[in-house]
Amino acid sequence: MKDYILAIDQGTTSTRAVLFNRDAQAVSFAQKELKLVYPQNGWVEQDPHDIWRDTKSVCRKAIDSAEISPEEIAAIGVTNQRETVVLWNKHDGTLIGPAIVWQDRRTADDCRALKEEGHEETFRNKTGLLLDPYFSGTKLSWLLNTVDGAREAAERGDLLCGTVDTYILWRMTGATAHVTDATNASRTLLYNIVEGCWDDELLKILNLPRSMFPEVKDSSGLFGMSAEKFLGIQIPVTGVAGDQQAAFVGQACFDEGMMKSTYGTGCFALMNIGENFRTSKHKLLTTIAYQLDGKVTYALEGSIFIAGAAVQWLRDGLQIIAHAAKSEEIAKRIPHNGGVYMVPAFTGLGAPYWDPDARGAIFGVTRDTTLDHIVRAALEAQAYQTCDLMGAMLEDSGTNIKEIRVDGGMVENNWMCQFLADMTNYDVNRPQVIETTALGAAYLAGLAVGFYESPEQISRNWRLSRSFKPRIDDKERQALYGGWKDAVSRILTQR
Repeated sequence: MKDYILAIDQGTTSTRAVLFNRDAQAVSFAQKELKLVYPQNGWVEQDPHDIWRDTKSVCRKAIDSAEISPEEIAAIGVTNQRETVVLWNKHDGTLIGPAIVWQDRRTADDCRALKEEGHEETFRNKTGLLLDPYFSGTKLSWLLNTVDGAREAAERGDLLCGTVDTYILWRMTGATAHVTDATNASRTLLYNIVEGCWDDELLKILNLPRSMFPEVKDSSGLFGMSAEKFLGIQIPVTGVAGDQQAAFVGQACFDEGMMKSTYGTGCFALMNIGENFRTSKHKLLTTIAYQLDGKVTYALEGSIFIAGAAVQWLRDGLQIIAHAAKSEEIAKRIPHNGGVYMVPAFTGLGAPYWDPDARGAIFGVTRDTTLDHIVRAALEAQAYQTCDLMGAMLEDSGTNIKEIRVDGGMVENNWMCQFLADMTNYDVNRPQVIETTALGAAYLAGLAVGFYESPEQISRNWRLSRSFKPRIDDKERQALYGGWKDAVSRILTQR
């Protein structure tokens, strides 16, 4: 019997593999941290060789840990950090430069020039996205324009490109499948999410050859067969989605108006808006939430670039906490924030501000300020940033939100979840499985091979672990949020 789905979750700071059984329960897990490189201010890179090496390693470790054979795996699902882009030679796999990570801001001037040329509405109406260095398109242009010989090779048809899922799939299938799914394609600035195709006009604006781009498929279906050298046998790869969309599926947000918010390296909130494309009036993104049986479901998305990464900075940069989990204990031991606010704009501000040149700051520091206040401010910032997103979502959608389903490593912090409920004034519901990104990839793969019958069955599988309910009054909530808005306004005007 093939009783397992192998889910690969290739994230910004780590690569994971999780084996799920037919009851959608994780039976084994393996993870390896992934190095980020910062060669210049605002630049963020990774080595694709590291990504592929770690992917192979964690898959084999997860299988060994479960004490099963690869023959018992029915299918593989892949989810990934989204806008990070890789460029390589299709003949021998030679890399053309590093992987440029979604956090990278090197193309801010390019995006600014495109706006000045009047292109933003064209991109927005076709892709649902804003002209920002966050997305893949301008990163690819930069690689072709700066790496010696890259543009000439691309024009000859010798190069392939893709988000991380595409690169992993190409390597996993022995260079036989150059594919992606609609959710990842929708994050490139180049995929028309209304018509469902790579858009020739947008490719022309960014001067990118169509031959470089992968075939776009549904999020659930056959993407290819893993090569025997990967795990010893061929296994179908049948589920692919960008990490936030995979978490959306893992949280079973299949009904219009449902919302999830993931707190990992960054924070990403998505709201299901159904089958009809519409753009935001408040600088949110419109994105493909998932595509099943050729049918697209859209979501409004708010993107926060720095969430858990702020706590990592406290640990690794400032070295004021030994472990990320220590932040909860520290936040609890002081009665209030002391007027201290952290705006973690380390790589610019995302929604709803979209300022790539903004940088982080801490405000309200006095002689009474301690390291505890700074740690607490890093946690509080996640709730304030979520409030920014939710206000915009409510106005754009006109839909009443009943709950916020949360996931990601950061929501293990009970204090942060409670503060999130207090500030948003909504119930914050944490599921039994908080690593919903990998679970979503498993669900998508499982739908294609009959493990799961339908999205409705997935919805029935969702289980609540704990609900956090608001417990502060409006006066306190408004005072706290007012301090945040003041801090952000100072960031936006300091230049």
